[in-house]
Amino acid sequence: MASLISSLVWVRRGVSLQHPVKYDLDEKELQRISALAKIELEDARTELERANKAADAMERGSDHEEDWEDEKSDGVEEEVENGIEDKMDEDPTPPLEKADLNDLSEYKLDEYDKEEIGALKPKKLFKAELIRLQNRACSVISRVDVEERDELEVLPTDNLIVTAKTEDEISHLEIYVYEENEENLYIHHDIMLPSFPLCLEWLDFHPNNGNLDASSNPTGSYIAVGTMEPEIEIWSLDTLEAMYPTAILGRPDLTKAHTPLTLGSGKKKRKKTKSRAVSTAYHVDAVLGLSWNKSHRNLLASASADTTIKLWDLTRMATTESSNDSQGSLRSFEVHKDKVQCVKWNDKEPSVLLSGSYDRTVRTFDTRAPEKGLVALLGADVEGVCWDPWETHNFFVSLENGLVLNYDARTLSSDSNTLARSRFTLSAHDGAVSALDINPHIRGCMVTGGTDKLVKIWNITEGDASKTEVSLITSRDLGVGRVFSAVWSPDDPLTVAAAGSTARLQVWDIAANAGVRKALSNKFSQASITVKERSNGGIIGVISDGEDDSGDDD
Repeated sequence: MASLISSLVWVRRGVSLQHPVKYDLDEKELQRISALAKIELEDARTELERANKAADAMERGSDHEEDWEDEKSDGVEEEVENGIEDKMDEDPTPPLEKADLNDLSEYKLDEYDKEEIGALKPKKLFKAELIRLQNRACSVISRVDVEERDELEVLPTDNLIVTAKTEDEISHLEIYVYEENEENLYIHHDIMLPSFPLCLEWLDFHPNNGNLDASSNPTGSYIAVGTMEPEIEIWSLDTLEAMYPTAILGRPDLTKAHTPLTLGSGKKKRKKTKSRAVSTAYHVDAVLGLSWNKSHRNLLASASADTTIKLWDLTRMATTESSNDSQGSLRSFEVHKDKVQCVKWNDKEPSVLLSGSYDRTVRTFDTRAPEKGLVALLGADVEGVCWDPWETHNFFVSLENGLVLNYDARTLSSDSNTLARSRFTLSAHDGAVSALDINPHIRGCMVTGGTDKLVKIWNITEGDASKTEVSLITSRDLGVGRVFSAVWSPDDPLTVAAAGSTARLQVWDIAANAGVRKALSNKFSQASITVKERSNGGIIGVISDGEDDSGDDD
């Protein structure tokens, strides 16, 4: 499989834990994982214990073979530290290795500073040197811990950028730190994933099992991940070296690959798996889109290849193998006839959802009355949808044929056979428009990215007779290959992050382009935006080892 970044998301400044914590796989965590995954982990616990014992034995054996004297010294040091009492033979002059290590009176360590070094007995010198080395080792370890803590620190002025990356069939989340003032971008840590990631959504709501209500739930930094599997995983971005997610939405015991439904019977079973029946409680196919409700923070919407949209309440997740469907999703909407590619909440009307599907329609509906939804019939498969943050009822749609359309939801009809009239239609790219986002800081500023490898910045203005005019400001190949994701920064109005088929992340300050400064000068003044000087043409990125710039991965 080619290396690529399929999705990215920004994390705004000041919400991440300044000093992330290390993951602790203890007995309590194993019990949580067992309940969360709804699978038996006794075998995993046994294997973990065996691995730990084998590692300890190997370490002891290696030290013994390499240097017997070092091992003996380490043993003496450990016994002094732990205060272990050994039973000794009553020999008036016992050998050093059989001496009572708790009895240090013969060494007169209290008088160590009063004597000359040359006057010390060999045993006394040996013991004093051990103590000195022990103190030095503790000092080195403490210094290393402090240095590591400083390296992993996330400052309140830093943004995080989370990417869904796949390399050589291995998928993981890469969490970058972006230091805007220093023009610096680097990988902070990563999280391994069990399946190919398709979409990401950041949220600050801690998933729990009903212990807290939505209003009292403390904030945090979490990332929801949709993959080729039917389940949705939610990971904490404040935890390092995590082995298991904070929460799982779905039923892995019923839909995971270890319980396949095969076609046929007997010895000649066909390899193709049988399509699972659609469930109202959980997805049964890949999760293609996610959207978190910023007003009702406990709500998460998901779009799936099983043709449904699910609404999840993060305060009432299932943690047992109960077959009670009420423990699954809060609501299930079957408003499309084919795979649902994307879904978005309307921030200004928090109960309204917008969705796009391979049935070549976009729909907007109130989750309290989905049967009264409105629909727009399109001429190609939907790639992405986005609400206009400046107009309550306006939304944008990007299509596989390279078009971007803008609609006023109030002009749509409930009849799926009726063509709705768009406010404007833009031929944006040669190929699919796979990335689309509207600037939340500058009114009428749009970014698009396509499979033609270009990232484009557009200016949208209201012309004469309220006619909308769209003009291209600048276009640039950022070296990310086929662009799969391009998103505006939540804090810096002039910064956009893009990624694609070369598995490279690039951050672009568009104000480094003279054409952008000229075209948006009035909007900069209206929004009180100050343009900063940038080096390298405003491009900040990280180049991985062994990355090939000469070609493009499909």
